[in-house]
Amino acid sequence: MHLRFAASALAILLATALPAGAADVYAPYDPNPAEPAPAAYDYGGADFVFELGLGGAYQPDYLGSDDYEGSFYPIFSVEYLNLPGLGSFGGPDGRGFSIGPSFKYIGERDGGDLFGLDKVDDTYEIGLKASYTWDYAEVYGAVRYAFGGAEGVTGDIGANLIVRPTDRIELKAGPTASLASSDYMGDYFSVSPEEFVRSGGRFDVYEAEGGFQSVGVKASARYEVITDWFVTADASWERLVGDAGDSPVVTKAGDDDQFYFGLGLSKRFSLDLF
Repeated sequence: MHLRFAASALAILLATALPAGAADVYAPYDPNPAEPAPAAYDYGGADFVFELGLGGAYQPDYLGSDDYEGSFYPIFSVEYLNLPGLGSFGGPDGRGFSIGPSFKYIGERDGGDLFGLDKVDDTYEIGLKASYTWDYAEVYGAVRYAFGGAEGVTGDIGANLIVRPTDRIELKAGPTASLASSDYMGDYFSVSPEEFVRSGGRFDVYEAEGGFQSVGVKASARYEVITDWFVTADASWERLVGDAGDSPVVTKAGDDDQFYFGLGLSKRFSLDLF
């Protein structure tokens, strides 16, 4: 298991209850007024609102692997950003356009059933994610630059239906797809003539081109345990397609079905920048 980050501490919030006053009593035949909708989070004078935390994931060892490993990952998302003269992104109700960072980590590919293939070191991906959210749906897209073991450009597109059973719970699910450049695909899915020889002919010579890498479904559940503290669970299934799914690396020693599960804890922070 790769341990990349240290865990954070939890805090406990004490809640109080207020007795009903005279204004809460209604006439015998008058209908009770409807309960008010939950108030949106009050940013006050904050210009930058973000979440920071730590998560754990169970995922394939590398792209196309049929073996799985656990790892830790950082959680960082931008909920609201106000830039004087340029406008604001995001908002208290979570609706509208938002933009923030996007990260991904892929473990080392080496040895085992891959005898004869070149080693691919740990790969780190960093970039931006943009989304637009309505009351019950969202669309999103992310683009990242990969470095380390594999290099190139990769990203995701997708859409989700959103259900909010209470003001503290948010559920999302929907289709997703990933794309990658030729150099990124080549690092994971191509087989050179030298690798063909070293593997004793097990892995045929193959050249992977850029394009769609996978399609699948993702789902998430988010719960505000106490004010400004969130627990998030994520799960996904993706099928490698195109040149990725047809690669000998996958068909001879891996699996085109890729599963993922993550569980994270994060806290909301607010900063007054201007």
